[in-house]
Amino acid sequence: QVQLVESGGGLVQAGGSLRLSCAGSEHTSNFYRMAWFRQAPGKEREFVGGIRWSGGSAYYDDSVKGRFIISRDNAKNMVYLQMNSLKPEDTAVYYCAGDPKASGAYDFWGQGTQVTVSS
Repeated sequence: QVQLVESGGGLVQAGGSLRLSCAGSEHTSNFYRMAWFRQAPGKEREFVGGIRWSGGSAYYDDSVKGRFIISRDNAKNMVYLQMNSLKPEDTAVYYCAGDPKASGAYDFWGQGTQVTVSS
Protein backbone atom coordinates (compact mmCIF):
# COMPACT_ATOMS: atom_id res chain seq x y z
CA GLN A 1 0.00 0.00 0.00
CA VAL A 2 1.42 3.35 -1.03
CA GLN A 3 1.67 5.97 1.67
CA LEU A 4 2.89 9.53 1.59
CA VAL A 5 3.46 11.31 4.90
CA GLU A 6 4.27 14.99 5.14
CA SER A 7 5.99 16.64 8.07
CA GLY A 8 7.73 19.87 8.96
CA GLY A 9 4.86 22.32 8.95
CA GLY A 10 4.41 24.96 11.61
CA LEU A 11 4.16 28.63 12.44
CA VAL A 12 6.80 31.00 11.11
CA GLN A 13 7.13 34.75 10.76
CA ALA A 14 7.12 36.42 7.39
CA GLY A 15 10.55 36.26 5.83
CA GLY A 16 11.38 33.03 7.60
CA SER A 17 11.98 29.53 6.28
CA LEU A 18 10.56 26.06 6.70
CA ARG A 19 11.48 22.71 5.24
CA LEU A 20 8.74 20.22 4.56
CA SER A 21 9.43 16.54 4.10
CA CYS A 22 7.42 13.88 2.31
CA ALA A 23 8.21 10.30 3.25
CA GLY A 24 7.10 7.76 0.70
CA SER A 25 6.54 4.09 1.30
CA GLU A 26 8.48 1.47 -0.59
CA HIS A 27 8.41 1.83 -4.39
CA THR A 28 7.37 5.48 -4.45
CA SER A 29 10.78 6.28 -5.93
CA ASN A 30 9.59 4.23 -8.93
CA PHE A 31 6.90 6.80 -9.54
CA TYR A 32 7.23 9.03 -12.54
CA ARG A 33 7.05 12.28 -10.58
CA MET A 34 6.20 13.88 -7.26
CA ALA A 35 4.71 17.26 -6.52
CA TRP A 36 3.73 19.66 -3.80
CA PHE A 37 0.32 21.30 -3.71
CA ARG A 38 -1.24 23.66 -1.20
CA GLN A 39 -4.70 24.73 -0.20
CA ALA A 40 -5.47 27.91 1.67
CA PRO A 41 -8.74 28.41 3.58
CA GLY A 42 -11.58 29.11 1.21
CA LYS A 43 -9.45 28.53 -1.86
CA GLU A 44 -8.93 25.69 -4.30
CA ARG A 45 -5.90 23.47 -4.08
CA GLU A 46 -3.06 24.79 -6.21
CA PHE A 47 0.14 23.38 -7.67
CA VAL A 48 3.34 24.55 -5.99
CA GLY A 49 6.02 22.58 -7.81
CA GLY A 50 7.14 19.16 -8.94
CA ILE A 51 10.10 16.94 -9.63
CA ARG A 52 10.71 13.72 -11.53
CA TRP A 53 12.32 10.80 -9.72
CA SER A 54 14.44 9.99 -12.74
CA GLY A 55 16.26 13.29 -12.88
CA GLY A 56 16.01 16.74 -14.28
CA SER A 57 15.29 20.02 -12.64
CA ALA A 58 12.34 20.77 -10.44
CA TYR A 59 9.69 23.11 -11.79
CA TYR A 60 7.60 25.64 -9.93
CA ASP A 61 4.55 27.80 -10.03
CA ASP A 62 5.43 31.44 -10.60
CA SER A 63 4.14 32.38 -7.14
CA VAL A 64 6.96 30.48 -5.45
CA LYS A 65 9.71 30.51 -8.07
CA GLY A 66 12.95 31.78 -6.61
CA ARG A 67 11.79 31.20 -3.04
CA PHE A 68 10.95 27.49 -2.86
CA ILE A 69 13.21 24.58 -3.71
CA ILE A 70 12.13 20.98 -4.27
CA SER A 71 14.63 18.18 -3.89
CA ARG A 72 14.54 14.41 -3.59
CA ASP A 73 16.46 11.55 -2.06
CA ASN A 74 15.74 8.48 -4.15
CA ALA A 75 17.44 6.09 -1.75
CA LYS A 76 15.24 7.22 1.12
CA ASN A 77 12.02 7.71 -0.88
CA MET A 78 11.96 11.30 0.36
CA VAL A 79 10.93 14.54 -1.28
CA TYR A 80 11.56 17.92 0.31
CA LEU A 81 10.17 21.41 -0.05
CA GLN A 82 12.49 24.13 1.21
CA MET A 83 10.49 27.31 1.63
CA ASN A 84 12.36 30.58 2.00
CA SER A 85 11.27 34.21 2.23
CA LEU A 86 7.86 33.07 3.35
CA LYS A 87 4.90 35.40 3.00
CA PRO A 88 1.54 35.43 4.79
CA GLU A 89 -0.08 34.38 1.50
CA ASP A 90 1.92 31.15 1.65
CA THR A 91 -0.25 30.09 4.58
CA ALA A 92 -1.96 26.84 3.61
CA VAL A 93 -2.09 23.12 4.11
CA TYR A 94 0.69 21.63 2.01
CA TYR A 95 0.28 18.25 0.36
CA CYS A 96 2.71 15.85 -1.21
CA ALA A 97 1.40 13.93 -4.22
CA GLY A 98 2.67 11.16 -6.46
CA ASP A 99 2.03 10.33 -10.14
CA PRO A 100 3.13 6.73 -10.67
CA LYS A 101 2.68 6.38 -14.43
CA ALA A 102 3.06 9.75 -16.12
CA SER A 103 -0.67 9.67 -16.59
CA GLY A 104 -1.07 13.30 -15.79
CA ALA A 105 -2.97 12.48 -12.63
CA TYR A 106 -1.60 12.44 -9.12
CA ASP A 107 -3.09 9.25 -7.77
CA PHE A 108 -1.54 9.30 -4.32
CA TRP A 109 -1.72 12.02 -1.69
CA GLY A 110 -0.47 12.63 1.80
CA GLN A 111 -2.60 13.91 4.64
CA GLY A 112 -1.14 17.41 4.51
CA THR A 113 0.82 19.58 6.88
CA GLN A 114 -0.20 23.07 8.00
CA VAL A 115 2.05 26.02 7.29
CA THR A 116 1.12 29.34 8.87
CA VAL A 117 3.07 32.50 8.11
CA SER A 118 2.43 35.44 10.42
CA SER A 119 2.90 39.01 9.34
